[in-house]
Amino acid sequence: MDITTENVLLVGSLLLLISILAGKTSYKFGVPTLVLFLAVGILAGSEGIGKINFDSPQLAQFIGIVSLNFILFSGGLDTSWKTIKPVLWQGVALSTLGVLFTALAVGTFVWAITDFTIFEGLLLGAIVSSTDAAAVFSILRSKNLALKSNLRPTLELESGSNDPMAYFLTIAFLGLVVNQDQGVLSIIPLFLQQILIGLALGFIFGKLSKMIINRIQLDFEGLYPVLAIALMFIVFSATDALGGNGFLAVYLSGVYLGNQDLIHKKTIMRFFDGLAWLMQIVLFLTLGLLVFPSHVVEVLGLGIMVSVFLIIVARPLGVMLSLSPFKMKMRRRWYVSWVGLRGAVPIVFATYPLLAGIEKAEIIFNIVFFVSLSSVLIQGTTLSTVAKWLHVALPEKVKPVSPVDTFLSDSTKSLIREITIPPDNFSVGKRIVELHFPRKAIIAMISRDDKFLTPNGATQLEENDTLIVLLEDKKSLEGVYESLFLNPDHMVEEENI
Repeated sequence: MDITTENVLLVGSLLLLISILAGKTSYKFGVPTLVLFLAVGILAGSEGIGKINFDSPQLAQFIGIVSLNFILFSGGLDTSWKTIKPVLWQGVALSTLGVLFTALAVGTFVWAITDFTIFEGLLLGAIVSSTDAAAVFSILRSKNLALKSNLRPTLELESGSNDPMAYFLTIAFLGLVVNQDQGVLSIIPLFLQQILIGLALGFIFGKLSKMIINRIQLDFEGLYPVLAIALMFIVFSATDALGGNGFLAVYLSGVYLGNQDLIHKKTIMRFFDGLAWLMQIVLFLTLGLLVFPSHVVEVLGLGIMVSVFLIIVARPLGVMLSLSPFKMKMRRRWYVSWVGLRGAVPIVFATYPLLAGIEKAEIIFNIVFFVSLSSVLIQGTTLSTVAKWLHVALPEKVKPVSPVDTFLSDSTKSLIREITIPPDNFSVGKRIVELHFPRKAIIAMISRDDKFLTPNGATQLEENDTLIVLLEDKKSLEGVYESLFLNPDHMVEEENI
């Protein structure tokens, strides 16, 4: 079936519905949703029952870039600086040196056992060097499995930040394949340019985005996520135009914004969380439609060798070398090695050789697809089992969630205080977002002129307002008084527990 304007919405919506239902079912059996989304795409493709003719690497790459922007930005928004700070350098080492060592190991192996040139082998290694965490954490959540120590934030940080490094290596080695007169040393200036510009612009654009979101006055709350989308694409495109790594800049700007006080922050984060899932489904479906299963079968033998080498040798080697300067128990290093799932990102990167028209582009694409699929099937379905074998798992007890628990989900609030704003106070006329309230405190309501208001970040405080504040502990209360420039000794308060 050919995709036309008349049927694209019907076909697309049906595929989305089938993917969501398949993904829901997959939780019960421990199968990563990635596999189901790809399977739906393959079945709907030209060699499947759907017979949809789709053979456009250009469109697939465009969809991939757009989707990765949403996925990386959403991942950045959800990243807590307080959580990742203790494991910052471990995560950075894994997402840079770990990716590099993995790419070099796989590339050398492919060069040794095939007729690939060394640069073609390194290109393949670079494409499969990054990990995908979406399937990992969906499995862990479905099994109610927590991880000991700082394993989870380490894996989150690595998976969210290693795509830029893999992208750089892919572009660099592709350039060496196309321009064989260049040497390996020629990629060093490109690396420094990509990383330094990406880091700088990610932070600068993050600060500018915060100023724009907080200072602009929009009439509708629903426009703030739209504004965030526009800013996200500006970050990516501007950084890329200036020679930096756009994916790195998008992720860093997301991390920065996620740890700042923003107007309608929860609305923005929930919107991007849902949109990131949509982008993942669309991306996996597109890649499933693009692949020809019969062509993958032709490279089955080589694909198995590369996949086994990646899982057993290359990934553990990259992890061990990159984490060698840090103190970490060996069984935890082995688990980090096992959580090296290859997902949709390598398949997206595999479209770059196709568009460049290099000789072995199709072989590389099919090998990458098989490696990604086998990695998810083998490692993804055994994450909880391996965690228990290595004694790094902490089972979580499932408790019923009440509406009150949901309302207080940001942290455990145990105190309620009524704080009245006196005349001529610093906070009068200020918006709540400008007060930098402690993260463990929530203004639940405001009593003003015998009426109760439900505040948001844009709400301006007025004199004699009474704030009903939910707090976790006494320390948070001190932070609230500091934010309001109030002296606790002179405040009249009521306590309700």
